[in-house]
Amino acid sequence: MPGKVLKHLEATEMEFGPATQAGQGHWRLARGEDGIAWLVFDRKDSTTNTVSQEVIHELDRHVATLEKDVPEALVIRSAKRVGFAAGADISGFDEISDDGAAKLLQQGHGVLDRIAALTCPTICVVHGAALGAGFEIALACDYRIAVEGASFAFPEVMLGLHPGLGGTLRLTGLIDPVEAMTLMLTGKTAHTKKAKELGIVDLICPERHVPAAVRAVVAGKVEKHEQGLISNSYRLRAARSFAARQMRSKAAENAPEKHYPAPHALIALWEDHGDDREAMQEAEIASFARLLDTETSKNLRRVFFLRQGLKDNAKGEDEITHVHVVGAGAMGREIAAWVAIKGKKVTLGDLELGPLAQAVKQAKTICEAQHLSGIETRNALDRLIPDPEGYGVAQADLVIEAVPESPDLKGDIYADLGKRMKAGAILASNTSSLELTELAGKVRAPTRFAGLHFFNPVSKMQLVEVVAHPKTSKVVVDRLAAFCGSINRLPALVQDYPGFLVNRALTPFLMEAMVLMDEGVTKEVIDSAATEFGMPMGPVALADQVGLDICLDVAESLRGKLEKPMADISDSLREKVEAGQTGRKSGSGFYEWKDGTPEPDTEGTGPADLTDRLILPMLDACVECLRRDVARTENEIDGAMIFATGFPPFRGGPMHYARTRGIGEIKGRLTELADTLGPRFTPDRGWDDLG
Repeated sequence: MPGKVLKHLEATEMEFGPATQAGQGHWRLARGEDGIAWLVFDRKDSTTNTVSQEVIHELDRHVATLEKDVPEALVIRSAKRVGFAAGADISGFDEISDDGAAKLLQQGHGVLDRIAALTCPTICVVHGAALGAGFEIALACDYRIAVEGASFAFPEVMLGLHPGLGGTLRLTGLIDPVEAMTLMLTGKTAHTKKAKELGIVDLICPERHVPAAVRAVVAGKVEKHEQGLISNSYRLRAARSFAARQMRSKAAENAPEKHYPAPHALIALWEDHGDDREAMQEAEIASFARLLDTETSKNLRRVFFLRQGLKDNAKGEDEITHVHVVGAGAMGREIAAWVAIKGKKVTLGDLELGPLAQAVKQAKTICEAQHLSGIETRNALDRLIPDPEGYGVAQADLVIEAVPESPDLKGDIYADLGKRMKAGAILASNTSSLELTELAGKVRAPTRFAGLHFFNPVSKMQLVEVVAHPKTSKVVVDRLAAFCGSINRLPALVQDYPGFLVNRALTPFLMEAMVLMDEGVTKEVIDSAATEFGMPMGPVALADQVGLDICLDVAESLRGKLEKPMADISDSLREKVEAGQTGRKSGSGFYEWKDGTPEPDTEGTGPADLTDRLILPMLDACVECLRRDVARTENEIDGAMIFATGFPPFRGGPMHYARTRGIGEIKGRLTELADTLGPRFTPDRGWDDLG
């Protein structure tokens, strides 16, 4: 009498005789006539599996049952379509003290140790992603079978932590320790093929072959991965210390210990205890508990929830299946490629054939970077249709205009589109510098017109500003936000204003850098001050990266439209743009660019107030945007600035940083700067509302 354990995984066919099931919580345990037990993770009231204290306690009860009556083999897998497990449930982390965290971790270690100690073969079948604690459950098993498309990662470093349920010792004990440390230090994903090459995965198969793969393991036909001689050499302290020095040096480049202690704690953990499993287990627990209480981890966990808040903006259905992009320039190509990769039909229009051919080539490159299979890449490219005549306009549910920042050019395009777009279609502009309220006067249906401001490069930058002008329909805003969610982007809902939110806040940061250079401060010193604060890139290098022509356009668009003056636009910026030295894309800007990186130059010294001159105007602009309802909440501002500009995540966002440092102190420093440097530093009156 065949039966199925995973009833709502239609593609899974695991047939065996009458099964007994225990528990109706987060786990289901069933045993077939062949003696193989299947333990299925299916967290209640959630579309995703996450590992909580309750999940671990229930797992403990099932393991106790298995210990009393050991099966022929144990298979652990997920009933969720989205994947195996998304890691730990971090919603309760803030409530856990150091002692409480250590006790919970010890309990979790105990359960996974008992799974590892079962006398029968233990097999974890992974489809989708196995992240964090989910990955650690998989590592506790003897074998791992990956369904095609599976992936493995330890993203704890993104939360200011490292693996805490035995991952540090199990992964370094399973595969090359340096490869294991690299995965944990970077949070990078090992996709199916890479996971097999590393030794994380023992077998790869399609879903329909999972039962056969399980039987092959039980029959002893699958060899377990063994570390090689080079890997075994890291049992010696001297070898680990040599590797650890290199790891520390590399980690310090992007994650200085004073800002990001977790990577450095992980390196010390492995260096000190990599030859002693029990000592490393104890040290892992103690280190995780300490890191949990650091400001960095608290702020990075805050960022996790900021991301969730932005994702919540995308709830609902977009009902957009066909997108037409006007303009195959740098931004239009990226937008079109990304939208096609994410499953939408895309027609891309341009007057020139060259940019359209470049768009297809760029789409292939993005597919490779996203680890798409050959079939997935083919399907994405099939959805991306070069359309020089613009035939797709009439069928599109959404038309995205991505042409140069000329109001007259955009007006001509809107007039033509208005004659050809179908009823109910949405028109969105990717403008970064022009006010939508003015552009809306050139549109036939202003209620169905809005901003959809992507950031470059679209395939890497997660945030999209969904910009409403006074006449934009709420239905349109909701559909555009849902569209962002459908293409795996984070929508920030903002109102029309010069520069919107992100560019309004970022421009003073860039322009003050130009003023400082005019004062004689070197670009290297300026950029070093910003990166020392935690910005991923200094303002001068960032201006080159964005494009000096775009920076000039945005600065010009803001000039004279704000309540108080900005820094004067630097003559050197104008001269660079006029000379065609627009930054990275031209190979030369304020820096000389070679192989994607600025050429080094000599350093000098800067004023004592350098960092505040760069950072505080950004905070002040955020307060202005909050006061004027350009952005709805402090959290939305923090999320937008982190995911669009890289504002230091370990600081929790500009508004959170201001509150942590002190509203009064920030306002006072701005006043001091205004007294000495001019009214561009005058604190916005919105600071008074924050006290």
